Amino acid sequence: MRWTDPIGWLGGAFYDFGVEREWLARPTGWVLWGTDISLLYREIRALGDLPDGAAVLDVPCGGGVVLRGMRPGVRYVAADLSPAMLGRTRRRAARLGRRIETVEADITRLPLTDAEFDVCVCFNGLHCLPDPAAAVGELARCLKPGGRLVGDAIVVRAGLRQDVAISLFRRAGLFGAGGTAADLRTWLEEAGLRVDRLEVSGAVAHFAATR
Repeated sequence: MRWTDPIGWLGGAFYDFGVEREWLARPTGWVLWGTDISLLYREIRALGDLPDGAAVLDVPCGGGVVLRGMRPGVRYVAADLSPAMLGRTRRRAARLGRRIETVEADITRLPLTDAEFDVCVCFNGLHCLPDPAAAVGELARCLKPGGRLVGDAIVVRAGLRQDVAISLFRRAGLFGAGGTAADLRTWLEEAGLRVDRLEVSGAVAHFAATR
């Protein structure tokens, strides 16, 4: 699925609208995925602990919701396949008075150097991809030694209701191959990362791993 497709663009815009509004995201996350969406916002807030001068790669960046959690002195690079989503991120940064960098790119072929970032974040993206393992490998390549990959992904086999929803999203072209929480751990480990945390809430697996 490409975010430049009309269905993909609408799906991305709908997601971005919801995730920017925590009051809306909480019930939506529970109804669709049986998950506590506050875990996502906790991870975003934790980015506020990064020191000035740290470098963060956010891919797929969506509308740049991650910016709400970061200090102004942190270098923020937003990458996404969708020009529309990058535009939303730039507008958010402008409202916040933040200078950012944006890159239009496929997550599996990022035009970024090896070991460039202290943290890579990948929220709600891996389940949309045809090859999530390749994406994790590419993110690991961009991490400095000791750098962290933080994110989440919707996983299968968390419950019948959630699996039905995943199937519908796949038929609509919004979700890719996906996998189980165990598959996610395998992708991280095969990319050379140490899994520090893998927490499953409903059909959403939250992870943190270190290179």
